[in-house]
Amino acid sequence: MKSILFWILSTCLFVSCAPKSVSKPAFYKGLQKEFSYSGRTEKLNDSIEALISSAAHVTFKAKSDSITVLIGAKGETHSYVVVEVNGNYYGRFKVQRDSVNRISLSLPKNKNNLVRLYKATEASNGAILFYGVESNHIAAAKIKANASIEFIGNSITCGFGADTKEIPCGTGEWYDQHNAYLAYGPLVARKLNAGYILSSVSGMGIYRNWNDEDTAPVMGDVYATANLNGDKTKPFNFSNNKMPDLVSICLGTNDLSNGDGKKPRKPFDAEKFTNKYIDFVNEIFTHYPNAKLALLTSPMISGANNQILLNCLKKVKAYFDGSYTVSIFEFKPMKPGGCGTHPDLNDHKAMADQLFPFYAELLK
Repeated sequence: MKSILFWILSTCLFVSCAPKSVSKPAFYKGLQKEFSYSGRTEKLNDSIEALISSAAHVTFKAKSDSITVLIGAKGETHSYVVVEVNGNYYGRFKVQRDSVNRISLSLPKNKNNLVRLYKATEASNGAILFYGVESNHIAAAKIKANASIEFIGNSITCGFGADTKEIPCGTGEWYDQHNAYLAYGPLVARKLNAGYILSSVSGMGIYRNWNDEDTAPVMGDVYATANLNGDKTKPFNFSNNKMPDLVSICLGTNDLSNGDGKKPRKPFDAEKFTNKYIDFVNEIFTHYPNAKLALLTSPMISGANNQILLNCLKKVKAYFDGSYTVSIFEFKPMKPGGCGTHPDLNDHKAMADQLFPFYAELLK
């Protein structure tokens, strides 16, 4: 009996009874082939990708119980990213500037998890820097979309003032309630199983901005620049993203606004607005000659101003009829519940639900 016990103990000591060592997660750099990007992004060096525009995102698969994402931020003191796991909203995370932020994520076990990280803020807040991921195993994700949509707009399209769950309106920084992932565009695109890119800037207009008459660059001035800031030394490479099947424009809110009510503001010039809108649409068609175009009214405009905007959009559509497919969508009257009379998360969902059949018909 003693000899048997001695044999068992000896076997445990020298063969298989010792605890198995746990392998240390590998680090996958942001520019490795396992990661794919969508939206306005920029390769900074051989390992870091910058997410520039609202809802710009990185996609990959992780076969691991947990991973750690390494990201940073430029520009404002902090920014935000949204994490999606297997098509489900995981959470919104603050990213501090000038430091490497580590975000640890618990994932479903024994599953090849689809993970996406989205920039929740906008281009003017500064880029999100994606350094990479610590994980036992990362792989490229093959995603098949039914279509591709580009959403052009202002603060509404950025998801400004929408997410007040953690930081109420009137507190924190002006961008603390940004959540581009849950804005109407990404919401309806995911419902359509469509890829998407947001080219949107808060306060932006067609011929004038929210609190500026004619000195700051407007959408037509910034659209073709990589950072949506008018810096023509850094043009946007339109071939980096899939050519959209549909381009959706939601502009006019700021052109028709009274600004802060303190700075002198001329009456709205419908003719100037319409002509500048036509010029901008012509530019879009130079980049995307085969795309269909959707012109949206504003959920923040009602009454007489809504009719003025609608009349202008009808003139833009008439100009292109016979040459391109241009359609108009009018939002139902809404009393926005977000910050600064912007749509909140419930409003964005309602907008997406309204737009779904309209876009679905255009994308047939």
